[in-house]
Amino acid sequence: MSLNDESIVLSLLARARAGDAAARDELFSKCRNYVALIARTQVESWMQTKVDASDLVQQTLLEAHRGFAEFRGESEAEWLAWLRQILHHNTHDFIRQYKGTDKRRIQKEVRLQGTAGDQSGSFFHDPPGHEQTPSQIIAQHEQQIELADAISQLSDDHREVIILRNLQRLPFEEIATQMGRSRPAVQMLWMRAIQKLQQSLSGPGQGSEE
Repeated sequence: MSLNDESIVLSLLARARAGDAAARDELFSKCRNYVALIARTQVESWMQTKVDASDLVQQTLLEAHRGFAEFRGESEAEWLAWLRQILHHNTHDFIRQYKGTDKRRIQKEVRLQGTAGDQSGSFFHDPPGHEQTPSQIIAQHEQQIELADAISQLSDDHREVIILRNLQRLPFEEIATQMGRSRPAVQMLWMRAIQKLQQSLSGPGQGSEE
């Protein structure tokens, strides 16, 4: 990914609005990893046997494609916020379908980082705690699509621990339970995952995993 990703997105938006079907397809393809990552943050443990995050991604991109003419924004941040808004609504619909009796649990499980009302456009926040120095650099990364692409290229365990810690903002004790590891092992895994992510974002070929 280049440092001009935002200008690329804006160019694709302009061409798509002018009727360029290939540009529209490329725009949605470029945003797929971002939407997939945000969707994954919402399909928590009890939902994973009922809701496939890929279904949320497919439904969201399909609705965005069909309703593309309704988007009125002019920036990448507004475009991503519009996609998150559609995803947010779809997540609630999926949860109501499978869990219509426990409203408190629904509210607990839907913890979307950056919903329609979020004007910051940032989905990578430092979780609470005092050990966050390695993630602070990542948290300041402004290219959200690039960041999502880099996370998607990590190993399964590294991607999972970043999702649980930095996106779902879970304590290490809960992450250890979910991943079937000890807390020290999870903390070490998280540190290595952050290092891999930093390497990936620092330049091509530096963050690839064997």
